[in-house]
Amino acid sequence: QVQLVESGGGSVQAGGSLRLSCAASGTIYDSYYMAWFRQAPGKEREAVAVLYITGSIAVYADTVKDRFIISRDTAENTLYLQMNSLKPEDTAMYYCAAGLERAAWQVVSSYMWWGQGTQVVVSS
Repeated sequence: QVQLVESGGGSVQAGGSLRLSCAASGTIYDSYYMAWFRQAPGKEREAVAVLYITGSIAVYADTVKDRFIISRDTAENTLYLQMNSLKPEDTAMYYCAAGLERAAWQVVSSYMWWGQGTQVVVSS
């Protein structure tokens, strides 16, 4: 059983930065992956980035590539999302997720555990 708690959201102007944190309780095995998703009002939840625990391989959605960085502190069992050059279209509730590694990392149903979300608002 894994529990995830996000923090670090807030309001920022376009071009600014935020760092989201996701504290995990429970064991994150090498066969797992961890990801960040986001959901804007009236839209479907979309994948932002995933980190494969084995090999620490990161993959990003095209919309955030070269602006966001996903990372993990193994000792603290915490996942991070560094968000730079933020745009108004990045405004959303951001969720942390974890699950057994599968091919379809961008699919919501691929993840077993979810956090409650943290709100990010980017103003122009």
